[in-house]
Amino acid sequence: MARVLEMRFNNAAGRLVTIKVPDVLDSFSGADASQLMDNILARNIFTSTGGDLVAKDSARIVVTDVTELEFS
Repeated sequence: MARVLEMRFNNAAGRLVTIKVPDVLDSFSGADASQLMDNILARNIFTSTGGDLVAKDSARIVVTDVTELEFS
C-alpha cells in the first residue's frame, strides 16, 4: 500500500494549494504534519500561481492499495 501525505495550504489569492509527499512513515502523526506545515510557511520555500502560501488548511494521509488484474 502506498501512503501519501497531502498538505493543503491557502495562498495569497485565497485559493487552496496541495503539496504531496510520497511514502510517508506509518508513525507520521498530526503533530508531525502541523510542524512540517509550519516550517514550510516560515521558510516560504514554495510558491504558487496565486502567490505565496500564507496559512495551513488541512492535512491527510491517503492510502492506496493497487491490485493488478490479469486478463487474456
